[in-house]
Amino acid sequence: MTVLTTAAAAAVALTSQAANAAPSEKPTKDEVKAKVDKLYEDVERATDKANGAQAKQEKLEKEISTIQDNVARGQEDLNELREGIGLAASAQYRSGGIDSSIQLFLSADPDDYLDKAATLDQLSSQQVEALKKIQEKQRTLAQQRQEASEKLEDLADTRETLAEKKKEVQSKLAAAQKLLNTLTAEEKAALDEQETRASRDAGDRVDLGKEVPASERGAAALAAADSQQGKPYVSGGSGPNSYDCSGLTQWAYAQAGVSISRTTYTQQNDGTKIGRSELMPGDLVFFNNLGHVGLYAGNDTVIHAPYPGKVVRYESMSTIGSFQFGVRI
Repeated sequence: MTVLTTAAAAAVALTSQAANAAPSEKPTKDEVKAKVDKLYEDVERATDKANGAQAKQEKLEKEISTIQDNVARGQEDLNELREGIGLAASAQYRSGGIDSSIQLFLSADPDDYLDKAATLDQLSSQQVEALKKIQEKQRTLAQQRQEASEKLEDLADTRETLAEKKKEVQSKLAAAQKLLNTLTAEEKAALDEQETRASRDAGDRVDLGKEVPASERGAAALAAADSQQGKPYVSGGSGPNSYDCSGLTQWAYAQAGVSISRTTYTQQNDGTKIGRSELMPGDLVFFNNLGHVGLYAGNDTVIHAPYPGKVVRYESMSTIGSFQFGVRI
């Protein structure tokens, strides 16, 4: 009886605590924005990794295709060389029997055969040359087949990485959207107005007449990026209808006749690193531990593809994140 009474008392106490516990507070608009901004940073990093995996996959597929074509052609050449030796054997047979050296070749590996110096003495110079060609072709084919096999394994790993990063992007985007859904319509409108005002003010401050571009190609890239204002951010986008951050910078420089790599992690090595005080319009600017890249437009302003749900726009460097360094192409 005592045990039952004690258990009942404990249950009542727990019920009372639950009833008196303070309800979980709804995050404020600013807290939601901070969390969403962090998620979007993660999205950009995952997108960049996915872009890198995508580029590697395409490169490997081309390399594998080339190797396989070479192997096919090499096999045809090898077959022709073997056919030539076979014809020589047939001619010898018709004239009174197959030379022992030819007979040995037809039944053994040329590598093993050519290692026997005594056997070579029994061959004509033409036959020696033919066998050496066969030996070289077989070695080349073996190396190419091994290289293709290794690249196919690398390709399988790369495809797995790409799938994982795409899945991570979708997961982060879903988490961000879930947070945004906790805001009221008024709170969402207030956030949108805050960002629109910051973007508009940044655009109004751009005046390339006050700051000389780093180079003609930098000026051309900046002009190209400017022409894309209003195009949506899409993870993996590389133009001309949508962009992610590094997709925009790559596309802009391509319009200036300059080829740069696809991701922020590689674009940092496409030019000369410079500090903030050295920035000139057209320079690449990196933020958030290589999590983001844009084009410096002058007056402490960047034109960039910000993050999902937004469009290519001008924005003050102070609102983008932690500046890392610039790169002059």
